[in-house]
Amino acid sequence: MEVFINRKPVGVEVPTSLAELLAREGIPAEGVAVAVNNRVVPRGEWAATPVAEGMKITVIRAVCGG
Repeated sequence: MEVFINRKPVGVEVPTSLAELLAREGIPAEGVAVAVNNRVVPRGEWAATPVAEGMKITVIRAVCGG
């Protein structure tokens, strides 16, 4: 199955949770916000959120500085 992370296609094995996918892609749980199909998913729900064909996942990293 294929999903998109920040508009980049990514192959995914089924079944996979959002938390497993992010870990596999090397995306840390700390310092990021994640939206699925334009809906923010709280970090506490990542493990219970199943990944589905065609999902559009947006990862936003927090940046410090000024």
